[in-house]
Amino acid sequence: MSSIQQPKYKVSRSFFSFFLTALLGASVNFLSQIFYRNYFEFGTSVFLGYLTATVVSFIPTKRFAFSAGKTGNTGREAIKFFIIALVALAVQVGVSKFTLSYIANPFFPNLSPFAREKASHVVGMGLSFMANYFGHKLLTFRSTGMYDRIRSRPVK
Repeated sequence: MSSIQQPKYKVSRSFFSFFLTALLGASVNFLSQIFYRNYFEFGTSVFLGYLTATVVSFIPTKRFAFSAGKTGNTGREAIKFFIIALVALAVQVGVSKFTLSYIANPFFPNLSPFAREKASHVVGMGLSFMANYFGHKLLTFRSTGMYDRIRSRPVK
């Protein structure tokens, strides 16, 4: 295998590992939001579903998605994980509510309220997934020392 293909393979493997751990989180998020919706309004149920999934998926994400289990610094990894999770939480709740209010309800009034809410939630989950993935990649890049080496290079 040439060295040119190796980075592409590493990125694909990292994305695939992240996708599998995110699938666990997404399943918990999706199902728990349905449960919470029985007791709370839509935005609150999306918020609680995301929080439930974040707690459940921390260990698998730490161990498998970004090889953070080998760092031995669970505290630092937990802080990074939860900072990114907060950003992704805001994305998910905001996008889900926006999609429901401005797209699903006005353009698909014949669908059941449940279907409109679940479709809006899935849209929010998708954008939240991307925020999570790129957030972890950015913080992993910044914490490896690569970022500092690039910044310390003299400008020519």
